[in-house]
Amino acid sequence: MKKLYILVPVILFCIFLYIAVMALIQSCGKESNDSAFAQSNFDSYMREAQNGDEISQYFVGSCYLEGLGVSQDYNQAVAWLLKAAEQGNARAQYKLAKCYYNGEGVTQDYSQAVYWCQESAEQGNAAAQHRLGVCYYYGIGLPNDYNQAVYWYRKSAEQGDADAQNNLGECYYYGEGVTKDYNQAVYWYQKAAEQGDADAQNNLGECYYYGEGVTKDYTQAVYWFQKAAEQGDAKAQYNFGCCYYYGEGVTKDYSKAVYWYQKAAEQGNAKAQCNLGLCYDNGEGVTQDYNQAVYWFQKAAEKGHAKAQYNLAVCYDNGEGVDKDYNQAVYWYRKSAEQGFVNAQYNLGNRYYSGEGVPKDYSKAVYWYQKAAEQGDAKAQYNFGCCYYYGEGVTKDYSKAVYWYQKAAEQGYAVAQYNFGCCYYYGEGVTKDYSKAVYWYQKAAEQGYAVAQYNFGCCYYYGEGVTKDYNQAVYWFQKAAEQGNAAAQKKLNELKAKGL
Repeated sequence: MKKLYILVPVILFCIFLYIAVMALIQSCGKESNDSAFAQSNFDSYMREAQNGDEISQYFVGSCYLEGLGVSQDYNQAVAWLLKAAEQGNARAQYKLAKCYYNGEGVTQDYSQAVYWCQESAEQGNAAAQHRLGVCYYYGIGLPNDYNQAVYWYRKSAEQGDADAQNNLGECYYYGEGVTKDYNQAVYWYQKAAEQGDADAQNNLGECYYYGEGVTKDYTQAVYWFQKAAEQGDAKAQYNFGCCYYYGEGVTKDYSKAVYWYQKAAEQGNAKAQCNLGLCYDNGEGVTQDYNQAVYWFQKAAEKGHAKAQYNLAVCYDNGEGVDKDYNQAVYWYRKSAEQGFVNAQYNLGNRYYSGEGVPKDYSKAVYWYQKAAEQGDAKAQYNFGCCYYYGEGVTKDYSKAVYWYQKAAEQGYAVAQYNFGCCYYYGEGVTKDYSKAVYWYQKAAEQGYAVAQYNFGCCYYYGEGVTKDYNQAVYWFQKAAEQGNAAAQKKLNELKAKGL
């Protein structure tokens, strides 16, 4: 009977331990459940941990790590997790890896973090597999290796880890460690999104928005953006705001766009800050407020957002929301231009050309005009052409002037069309050709460019490139004169004097 009495506590503890293990299995790897269970049974765990039981050592370490049932103590946490880890407890190995990763209870040591992560991952711990994939992806504690990152992400993803599923989706999306495959990206994003992973929900929304791996569907994009946005994901809040702004997948609603931009902006999302600034600047969804526009442009600009830097420069240029300050305008134009933002490059070129905010310097104006022109900006192409035409900052070269005038003219820029026409009229950089001059004068004239209207009228007046036609000449002189063109008015007077 005495032996039976001795065995009863042992049997009861075994039953208790079995229940604990079953609770762990049922928790499907949720560490918060482990800690909650451990909190109410700390003393029992401690006794068994001191006797060398690895599961109890893991629980004791977890309690110290989380401060559950005892005062939080990272040193004690590491000591007990190490004991369990050295006995092969996969969950302890993973938590110990996180301690090394974060420098909690030990000196931060990514190599040790990777070591224990690997030990745990190789036993099939999904969270450790994911974390090991992250280390390989970013080269933390070991050399960067996308192939290995994908290997471990997949191991974890196939066990249902949402973070790993999302990360594996991103590898397929960008072609990192695997061949780029939008279909596979969508497959894994969907897996994670359906588990409530906000990053994946946003990523899946973007796939629907752009039609990558799925048929473009703004309604589905909005569905997933909203899911993620309501969880506080800043990128999704920005994207959801854009959908309201442009009326894609939802009825256009500037006030709702502002609401979501604000949510994302307050979390530091630079794109949202810039767009919120634009809403204040234009009075869309909010009362127009240049001060608030500048506030949000500044926030985004300081984060390096090129468009916001440009917008802030324009505010300084125009004195909207801030005192007019050409020096500050140039400062922000330069920041934006150096990132390749085409409008800023053009405006910075103008500042060097005019000498506002910087000393006048045609060669630097040419430098920035060229940068913008090569990106296809019509105004910059025209200005760059003018520099060649007049020999400002470059050697005069009519053929190069014509080249850039044509680039801008073909984009419909009226001033360039007029100048291109003049080159054909006078034979500068091209063979003289009145019919082609007429063609380009007409293009510009029909856009309301007064000088082109006058020249087009002159072609009809003198019969150059077209059959002489005083009625057409009068028509175009009248158009130009109505805009105050003195030469056109003079021609009208001459025609009137001739009774024509």
